Amino acid sequence: MMPSFDGSSIDGGAYTDVVELAQRTPGWLDSVIGAWSTYGLALFAVLMLVAWWRARRRGGPVAVMALAAPVLVALAYVINDLVKMVVREDRPCQSLHAMTLEACPAAGDWSFPSNHAAIAGAAAVALLFVSRRLGALAVVAALAMAASRVWVGVHYPHDVVVGLLVGALVALLLVWVVRLRSEALARQLTATLLRPLLVSS
Repeated sequence: MMPSFDGSSIDGGAYTDVVELAQRTPGWLDSVIGAWSTYGLALFAVLMLVAWWRARRRGGPVAVMALAAPVLVALAYVINDLVKMVVREDRPCQSLHAMTLEACPAAGDWSFPSNHAAIAGAAAVALLFVSRRLGALAVVAALAMAASRVWVGVHYPHDVVVGLLVGALVALLLVWVVRLRSEALARQLTATLLRPLLVSS
């Protein structure tokens, strides 16, 4: 069996500084950040739904991209999780025995790269190609999600930075592939029973 990796030598000091700061902040703030860390990914689903609903009024390639966004995010998650299983980095709360806001995940629940950050990064990039306004909001939300995962103690800073990059890069590559075929896909799908998914009337 492959040995696990201890990432504390990379930025364990920065991680410790963050989780110690979290222990000194007001409880209400920790509760807000903890809730965001746990449930915040739902916002990206809502943003993608809103983006798709609005894209139907524009039709064509934009609507195709809006429909593709959740698929791109799912693929980014799968790829990020494959990287996680290859690297096998122990959670920082296990390696450093830190007191954290969130319960430390069990051994074998690997840390690098962060799945939450990858999902958020992929969603933000995908949304930018559908709606710049919603995409900009998603970028801010993605950065907040990444930071919150360190704050609650379940990831090192490098976990979330690389997670964001993996999600963003995978989404960019897949967006490029979809855009090459978006006009043809729009014509084909509009001629099927799926037409209501692409146009509002």
